[in-house]
Amino acid sequence: MNFSSDTAAPPHPHILEAMLAAAKGAAPSYGNDAWTAAARAALRDLFETDLDVLLVASGTAANALALATLCPPHGSILCHAEAHIERDERGAPEFFTGGGKLSLLSGAHARIDLGQLRTRLAANRHDFVHETPAHVLSLSNLTESGAAYRPSEIAERAALAREAGLAVHLDGARLANAIVSTGASPAEATWRAGVDVLSFGATKNGGLGCEAIVLFGAARQRIGDLTVRAKRAGHLPPKMRFLGAQMSAYLKDDLWLQLARQANASATQLADVLTAAGAELAHPTDGNEVFVTLPPGLGERLKAAGAGFYPWIDGSHRFVCSWATEPDEIRAFSDLLGIS
Repeated sequence: MNFSSDTAAPPHPHILEAMLAAAKGAAPSYGNDAWTAAARAALRDLFETDLDVLLVASGTAANALALATLCPPHGSILCHAEAHIERDERGAPEFFTGGGKLSLLSGAHARIDLGQLRTRLAANRHDFVHETPAHVLSLSNLTESGAAYRPSEIAERAALAREAGLAVHLDGARLANAIVSTGASPAEATWRAGVDVLSFGATKNGGLGCEAIVLFGAARQRIGDLTVRAKRAGHLPPKMRFLGAQMSAYLKDDLWLQLARQANASATQLADVLTAAGAELAHPTDGNEVFVTLPPGLGERLKAAGAGFYPWIDGSHRFVCSWATEPDEIRAFSDLLGIS
């Protein structure tokens, strides 16, 4: 009954098989191999547009490097106060940008409030020397509270940002879960909604350790700068073929969506069990995460029984399902709570 994180799940067998198949003979280094080329082609097909890609091994590297290509050291990045780049990346965006500042906004369920965004953008002054002007808007889908942005909601925020001269970054560590939940196409959820640069995650959804920094439209001009920054930061792996093999296998035959559906379905079942036991949902279950306020004593009881979950900053508790969550785990959890 481990619901602590989707990063605790093992990689999917198809991912491991693809890496093993890539481990035969010599291949060009630093992304000049056939596996990485195949991954780029698969991503172009998936997003239905020309794009440029850099594969990295972690979501923090993807976010920090992506933001570093968009925000100068003297600028700021607008994000939600509970965004992963603020709460969980130990200052990596600030470090990789060389001093860029995170400027925090609020909003229900970790979605950036439109009114707050308008107010902040209206006050954004690049010509005032004492201010740190915003250069980037960073959104997360799913959000850090497990909520999904619909394409129209991304487009609303992206349009405001673009009108103010900002680039738009999307942290898509759990984009697969958001797409399954909303029914949007990958294109509708990203560049068609105004996203310039995407951190596209596989690690939380069956990968061993693989994320793609995807550049759309005019942002493609930044691929050279991005590659140099990755090299300088130690995030340009010489044997990139093993990242390419992961991403190719992840996308083949829509495996990524199949795994996200499994994880989302498990989370829906888990949410039903928890609410039947008296817990109250703190945030919508739009993907593979369940946030609940637990009745007194229930958290201690679950921990004593060996259930893994995580206390959240707002006083709720987070339970995360993955592609590997077994029906037996949900049943055992239900039996523990006495829910038939």
